[in-house]
Formats: sequence, structure tokens, C-alpha cells
Amino acid sequence: MWIVRVNMTDLTYSVGETPKAYEYLAGRAMTSNLVADEVPPLCHPLGPNNKVVFSPGIVTGTPAPTAARISVGAKSPLTGGIKETNAGSSWGADLADMQVKALVIEGQPKQKGKYWGLYITYDQAARKPKVDFFDASEFTGKPLTQVFPKIYERYGDKISISGCGMVAEHGYSNAGVVFNDQEKRATRYAGRGGVGSVLASKGVKLIVLNREGVPGVEIKDKALFEEGNNKLTDALRTHAITKPKGALNSYGTAVLINILNEAGGLPTRNFSSGRFEGAAKIAGEAIFDGVKNRLGKEVYNHACSPGCIIQCSNTWFKADGSEHASCVEYESAWALGADCGIDSLDDIAELIRLCNEYGLDTIETGTTIAVAMEAGVIPFGDGKGAINLVHEMGKGTPLGRILGSGTETTGRAYGLIHVPTVKGQSMPAYEPRAVKGIGITYATTTMGADHTAGYTIAPEILGVSGKQDPLSQEGKAALSRNFQVATAFIDSSGHCLFIAFAILDIASGFQGLIDECNGVYGTKWTSDDINAYGAAILKKERAFNEAAGIRQEADRLPEFMRLEPLPPHNQVFDIPDEALDSVYGQL
Repeated sequence: MWIVRVNMTDLTYSVGETPKAYEYLAGRAMTSNLVADEVPPLCHPLGPNNKVVFSPGIVTGTPAPTAARISVGAKSPLTGGIKETNAGSSWGADLADMQVKALVIEGQPKQKGKYWGLYITYDQAARKPKVDFFDASEFTGKPLTQVFPKIYERYGDKISISGCGMVAEHGYSNAGVVFNDQEKRATRYAGRGGVGSVLASKGVKLIVLNREGVPGVEIKDKALFEEGNNKLTDALRTHAITKPKGALNSYGTAVLINILNEAGGLPTRNFSSGRFEGAAKIAGEAIFDGVKNRLGKEVYNHACSPGCIIQCSNTWFKADGSEHASCVEYESAWALGADCGIDSLDDIAELIRLCNEYGLDTIETGTTIAVAMEAGVIPFGDGKGAINLVHEMGKGTPLGRILGSGTETTGRAYGLIHVPTVKGQSMPAYEPRAVKGIGITYATTTMGADHTAGYTIAPEILGVSGKQDPLSQEGKAALSRNFQVATAFIDSSGHCLFIAFAILDIASGFQGLIDECNGVYGTKWTSDDINAYGAAILKKERAFNEAAGIRQEADRLPEFMRLEPLPPHNQVFDIPDEALDSVYGQL
């Protein structure tokens, strides 16, 4: 297995064997360890000493179900701490099939403002990857829908594409790294934390992988892997949330809009209420019915990446039947919808389309616009005004640059205290005053406010792994800690986080995950080993953040959430500091 290092200062690369210490690391485990070991914690995120690390998961590139995730790691310009963000795409599978454990981008071009593309192939004679550099100047300053088709035209169909959009060229803190989806669209994002701008700071605009002649992932115990594959596949195909024509396949992740609204935990108009009167108009059910009305047939959702059997990605269509945006995720529909008081799916779809075009994280963009609305820049509910603000970001105007710096910077620029961020990153689509466990995750995760770091919504709202009262404090610190540990391993496995629904409820599915990983590596891991693996990742990330100046006192939610009761339950976030400190104190 290879580690490929690309030095953008002198446009050279090296291909080396994976060090023994990194032998069993992949995905988030690999990105976080490499960043922690090689990036100075106090360096500037957009300076020459930061690095961007890409790593496929343990089973990425194999026939494992729903397992084509690629992790991207760096020091974040948004949080100032360590960052891992991941996406599902054929790009991750192709990198894994080249037997690359990690692709490390380091250095900066001598010529400022110069952008390059990397074309990575598999040299069959040398039996290792090869990197060629190409001038990417012609692809800068353009929407990604104009860029990706030209790359496919140049290099053919046996490629996958990653890169960054226009806003990364501006150095925005909410710029993501983009990957192709199954239809060759530039719509799959490792979106959070500004990693797109770190990639752009390296002078890298595009990374093109050609899968021709790749050897594939080595599976050391094929029988055990197949056994695990079958167990996990069966669990995913029978669980109510993940099965074919189940909740996710039918209504996408936006099925959560009505569920969270009913629970009083759907943040509305910049986290001023837990219910949105327009929720039913933008929910997954409305998307399903709207597509049926516009196309004249029922359309179930599609896979975002190879081998996905959950298939929760949807497409919204215009009134004339032409495609408008893919994918209208729960987080995107909420951030650009309920949080901004917007209840038009057409406006939300246009906002998502523009975020994809420019390279923006939809969550950070939506929460930033909501803060700008509270500041009076435009009124809440003004969909067309929100669209104009995204164009401002794309064009790099003075206002656009403020907004592109993220929610916290925008709140500071306008003198607001009602700013829903932790460690510089905006909160996602779950109100911590109404769902206490997810609030603990927001406060304590190494990533800044991030629901995917420890998704306690599963038991607190969905009743997965047993129903827990979302308004109760009881046991929530331990719940968040356990979910954060488990998630760190899932992020390293290469599986989509959504396998958690099935493996939490179906024991054979969880064993299947372990068997798959043991099959690839030839290991004999148990559930205790899995927990230790996840905990080690969190400790490594925590140590980096502490060295970067992000310490225990940063594990807090904004003050207004402790002071302002949230309708309809009229609750504040009342988790004691001692409980928050215990999450990592007892790790």
C-alpha cells in the first residue's frame, strides 16, 4: 500500500511504502494521524505548512455495501483546529483501487495565483501510481458545471474528478472539496471546515484519477470478508430506515424535516424557534410528491457512489421537467430553508445548485445567510434575496467575502450575539436546546459543531438502539462520547455513516462490519478493538487541537442558548460544564 506525496513547491511527487505505524490506518484515522504528526498546530491554515490529506477507508473500493467514502483532512481555516470531512464518490474507490492509503498535498507554488491539475494513473509496469501535472488556469474562475464536462472530454470516461470551486480561489472558510457523483455531476462534497480553500492554497484546482489497469484493493481473507459483507448487506436491506423503498430511499435525508419539526428541534430563523410553519412544504415527502407531479411518475432515490444500497440521494426538477438540483439533503434543505424562513423548494434548489456551482458548503452558507437576515441585510423568508447573496459570495464582492468567511465572522461583522457556532463552525440542523445529546456532541467534538461526529439523533429522535428522551440530561454525556468513538471508526472504515442505523439495531450487521475489516486486513479485531481504534483517533485529534490553542474551555455552546428558552418546549441548554468536560475527560 502506497502513500503518495505531491510537493506543489517544485512540482514533484514521491510514492512510498506505508510506514508500519500507519499499517492499519485508513480514512479519518489516516488523515487525522498524518495531519497531527506532520502539520504544525499553530501554522496558518492557508500557509505553506498546512497539508491536505486524502485517504479512502478500510473497505473503500471493495464490494462492501455503501462503502465508497473518501476522507479529506487538514488544519481548518474555519475552526483553526484539525478537520476531517468526507464524501461518497467513485473518486475514493478509484484511489483505493490504486492501492493508495493516502494522498498528501504539501507546499505551495512559487508563482502565486497559479493553479495546477494532478492527473494520477496506475503505472502497470512499475506497479505503482504515477502523477502528472497539467496547467489548470483555464478552469479557474468558472462554475464547476463548466469545468467537469471539459475534464471528462479531455481524459475520457474511466476517470473520477476531485477539486475545488471558485470560492476556494477566494480563500473562503466555507469552501468545500468537490467530487463527481455517479452521473458525472460536480455535486458530492467534503464540505465542512474550509478544506477546499486549503486545497486551493496549494495551487491545486483539480485531481483527476484514471482507473484503467488498477490492481484493486487487496483482501487478505476473502471468505471472512464475504461473510461480513453478507451480514451487513442483510441488515441494511431489512432495517426500516435503510431498506429499499424505506425512509431514506423514498424521501431522502429530508425525511427528517417533518420529524424534527414535530419534535420541536428544527432550528428556525437563526435558531429562534424549534418549529417552522413551512416545514411540510420543504420536507422529503414534499420533494417526493413534487417530483411525481412534475414528472408524472414516482421516482425513488439514487446512489451517490458505487456500491451504495441505501440510495438516499434525490434530484429536484423544475416545473418543465428539467433537472434543477441534486441532491436536496436534509441539512441543505434546512439550512437554506427553515433556518432562513424560506419555504419554497424551487428557491432552496436554486441555492443548492449555486453552492455546488461555486464550491460552497451548504450548511455554513445557510446559517451565514440566516445570521445576515437577523442583521437586517435581507428579510427572513426572502428566497430571491438569499440567491443574490450566494451570487455575491461567488463573485467575491466585499459583502460576499464577509459571508464567505462563515457564520461566526458574519455575526461578528454585524455585532450580533445570536450566532450558532462552536469552535468557529456553525451548528447543523438539530436544535441543542430540544435535543440535549446532540448539543453535547456540538460542544465537545474535535471538529467544531458537527452532527456527524456523534449522531445521538438516532436514539433521541428516531428510537434507534432504544428511545431516549431528547429533553433529558440523563446519561447524555456518555451517549455522546460513545457515539463519537463509534463514528470515528465508521469514518475510518469507508462506510457511509448511515450504516449506523442498521448496525445499532441488528447485531449481525455490526459483526458484519467487523468481519469485513478483518477480511481486508487479516486482523482479528473484536468490538473492544473497534472502540479502542475510535478512541485513539479522538485522542489524537484532541491533542492537536489543544496544541493549536483549542482547549477544554472551547467545549461550550453559545451563551444565548443557555439564556434564551426555545419555543415550543421553552427549554434552555442546561447541560452542566462538568458533564461536557467528562466527555473527553473519561475517554
